[in-house]
Amino acid sequence: MLFARISAVAALVLGTVIVSLAPASAAGVTATLTKQSWDTGYTATVTIKNETSAPISSWKVEFDYPASTSVGAYWDSLLTKSGNHYAFVNREYNGSVAPGASVTFGFNATGTADPANCKINGGACTGGGTSPTTTTTTTTTTTTTTTGPPPTGSLPRKVLVGYLHASFANGSGYIRMKDVPDEWDVINLSFAEPTSATSGELWFSQCSVAECPNVESEAEFIAGIRAQQQKGKKVLISIGGQNGQVRLETAAARDAFVRSVGAIIDKYGLNGLDVDFEGHSLSLNAGDVDFRNPTTPVVVNLISALRSLKSRYGASFVLTMAPETFFVQVGYQFYGGAGGGDARTGAYLPVIEAMRNDLTLLHVQDYNSGPVMGLDNQYHNMGGADFHVAMTDMLLAGFPVRGDTSKVFAPLRQEQVAIGLPAALYAGNGFTSVADVHTALDCLTKGSNCGSYRPKGVYPNLRGLMTWSINWDKYNNYEFSKSHRAYLPR
Repeated sequence: MLFARISAVAALVLGTVIVSLAPASAAGVTATLTKQSWDTGYTATVTIKNETSAPISSWKVEFDYPASTSVGAYWDSLLTKSGNHYAFVNREYNGSVAPGASVTFGFNATGTADPANCKINGGACTGGGTSPTTTTTTTTTTTTTTTGPPPTGSLPRKVLVGYLHASFANGSGYIRMKDVPDEWDVINLSFAEPTSATSGELWFSQCSVAECPNVESEAEFIAGIRAQQQKGKKVLISIGGQNGQVRLETAAARDAFVRSVGAIIDKYGLNGLDVDFEGHSLSLNAGDVDFRNPTTPVVVNLISALRSLKSRYGASFVLTMAPETFFVQVGYQFYGGAGGGDARTGAYLPVIEAMRNDLTLLHVQDYNSGPVMGLDNQYHNMGGADFHVAMTDMLLAGFPVRGDTSKVFAPLRQEQVAIGLPAALYAGNGFTSVADVHTALDCLTKGSNCGSYRPKGVYPNLRGLMTWSINWDKYNNYEFSKSHRAYLPR
C-alpha cells in the first residue's frame, strides 16, 4: 500500500483522500501523503513531520511507482528519477524542520497507483531516520527542474497571445483553463504579485469562489494547463500588471524573485514567464545613461534574475515582456531622468537589450499611451493603424536612444515582436478596430495599404498579436480572436 507495507487508514474529505501511515506511537521523521484525484491521476501533497527531539537540516523522500503511473509537475522540492524510482529532496528554503514542525511538497501523478517502498532520509516513511543517507548506484540518473515537463515545441509562425484573468474576474467573467479557446497560442496567467514592492517574493493564487463562482479546483486548473500544453499551447505566469509593483532593489530581493517564480513555474508545470512590469517597477538612477551598460540596481537585478531563470530551465523556457510605450519607444526622445525628465522613461530598454538573445516575444502595449514620436519625428496617437505601424517599426528598424547615434537600440528579430492591443472598447484605452489592425498588418508585413507613416522596411515574419485579455475577448463575443486568427493563420 501507500508508503508502507501496513494497513493504511484513509478518509474521504471533500473529495480529498488523506492517508495516514504512521501508528500513533511512531516517532522519528515521517511522511504522509494526501491525494486529490481526477479522472486519470491525482495531485499529491506530502507532509514531512519531524517527531524527534532534534531539528533536521534536510530531507529526502523516495519511493517507487509501477510503469502505469508517473510524476508530472512538482513543487517545493527537487527531483531525481531513475527508472520508476523517484527521489525528492528539499529546496534551499524548506530543508530545516524543527522538532514537532512539518513542511510540505507536492506533485501531480499521471495514473492512479499509490507509491510503494517509501523512505525518508533512509528510513521508513512511518518513522524514518534523521539525516539523508548516501548510497552508491550503478544506474544512470537524470536530474531535471520539472519531471514530465511541459511539452516542448516551437510556437507557430503566427501567434495570438492572450492574458487570462486567473486570479480575478475584473468584471469580464471567469474562464476555466480547460475552456480557453483554441485560437490562442500563448496563455499568460494574470497575475503573480509581490508580497511587498521590494521583497522580490511573488505569490499566485486562483480567483476566489466569492469573485469567480465557477472557478475550478486547483487540481482541475493544473490538469487544464496540461491539456492546453498537449495541444501545443504555451502557458506562462505573468508578473506585475497594473497593481503589482516589483522593485528588486537588493540581491536578497533578486534571489527571492528567482526562488518564488521558480516555485510557481514548478508547481503548475508552466512553460515560462511574462514580465509585465508597469508603474514604478523600473526606473533609472541619476547618471545611468547607457542602456547597454545599466547600473541601477532594480534593472541590474532584474536582468540577473531573468538570466538565472533562463539558465535553470534551458532552451525551452519561454520569456515574454509586455512593457508600455513609455518604457520603450519614448526612449527615442528621452532616457531616464536626463534633462529633468521622468526617471522611468525608456527603463525597459536595458532589460530588453540584455535579454534579446533569450527573449521569445516582446509585445509592447500599444494602448493606455499618450502620443509617441515615431522615426518620422512626428507624434502618433493610439487607436489607429498608423500608431501600430510606427511603434512596431521602431522595434524592427531600431532607433538611437535619446537621439544619440552612438547608442542605438538595434532591431529585434521579426519573429520576436508582436503588437499589443485591447480586446474590446472596455478593456483599455486605445482600442483599434479589426479593420484598422489588419490595415496595420498589411503595411508592416506586405508593404501595402500604408497610411501616412511609411515603415523603414517590410516585416513578413512579424510574429502576431497580443491582447488584454482573453476574458474581455469572450465578453465581446470573441471578435478579437476569431477575426485576427482568420487573418493570421498558423
